[in-house]
Amino acid sequence: MEPTIEAGRDSEGGTRQPLGPVVQIDEGRIQAHLDEVVRSTVEETLNALLDAEADELCGARKYERSEGRKDTRAGSYDRRLHTKAGEVTLTVPKLRNLPFETAIIERYRRRESSVEEALIEMYLAGVSVRRVEDITQALWGTRVSASTVSDLNQKIYGKINEWRERPLVGEFPYVFLDGLWLKRSWGGEVKNVSVLVAIGVAQSGYREILAVSEGAKEDKASWTSFLRELKQRGLKGVQLLVSDKCLGLVENFAEFYPEAKWQRCVVHFYRNVWTAVPAGKVKEVAGMLKAIHAQEDAKAAKEKAFQIIEKLKIMRLARAAEIVESGIDETLSYYSMPSEHWRCLRTNNPLERLMREIRRRTRVVGAFPDGQSALMLVAARLRHVAATKWGTKRYLQMNRLAEIVAIA
Repeated sequence: MEPTIEAGRDSEGGTRQPLGPVVQIDEGRIQAHLDEVVRSTVEETLNALLDAEADELCGARKYERSEGRKDTRAGSYDRRLHTKAGEVTLTVPKLRNLPFETAIIERYRRRESSVEEALIEMYLAGVSVRRVEDITQALWGTRVSASTVSDLNQKIYGKINEWRERPLVGEFPYVFLDGLWLKRSWGGEVKNVSVLVAIGVAQSGYREILAVSEGAKEDKASWTSFLRELKQRGLKGVQLLVSDKCLGLVENFAEFYPEAKWQRCVVHFYRNVWTAVPAGKVKEVAGMLKAIHAQEDAKAAKEKAFQIIEKLKIMRLARAAEIVESGIDETLSYYSMPSEHWRCLRTNNPLERLMREIRRRTRVVGAFPDGQSALMLVAARLRHVAATKWGTKRYLQMNRLAEIVAIA
């Protein structure tokens, strides 16, 4: 805005010409100054919070002599952080003995994972580079070039592959396996591609994403390659493997883990039985089947299963009775584990929940350009989930398992 003096009449009655701008205001410079003030204020505030967290961990302020001091400073390092106010530089304190963990950096890490996932989704969904630039502007406060977007995608792919191929440390008594089908374009046609996933419960009781790999299809060759990969990366201590009755998996897992038991998912087993039951009797049969897996031990469960088989025959459901008789033993392996774990081991639900989330995230893409793209998006999502409460909260108490193993 430029203030001016309006035209009027002078003292002699003549017309006075309007003067030009008296004060000129450069709005662009003022806005830039305000942005810098906001950015510097955010930077100053965040660094003050970091210092306060370091003081709390040390039990004393910087240079303060105190009997309650737990640690001392050991310098600092700079770390850049993109905020809506612009890029700020964090001066992160280092301590001599204690690890310096701060909520500010944790928030940054989680946001970084979600940004990686968003970039991959945009890229695979065919979003234009110009649109990606607009979105990164909204996410980071800075606009990135087309070459930067491409380089960042490659960098993300490298990080994801590094995470996928990492060595598996420690023992994983419980392992859950499953696969899902995604669509991909191939020679002008849309075909299916399978992605195989494994999660495990470590000896510590925490869950971990063990592996995610592309399989041509869920067949013997794909599962053999997948199990070999797990073995080579150091998966050990497996006592129970939980899965559906996947073609090629059941026949092969004993080759790599001969001492492990196999638990067939009871939900998938029920569904197999229901294929031989009229729709009007499914609810009744479902209640009968659930009664088998509600028994206090494996012996009682087998006795109950024998009663159910006879009842199914009386109901003239011979095919359903045959399926139960031939497969019931495959669903009772979890009884050899601590009773506190039974509810979590008799089905593949822990992995099925993750699969539903993956399907929700991949449904918007439609057909992937290739199998690698499908694998990267699935792996990106799983990597993000592993860093959340899913992987940082104890899933099972494993003390009882150790006692059972010691007795055996």
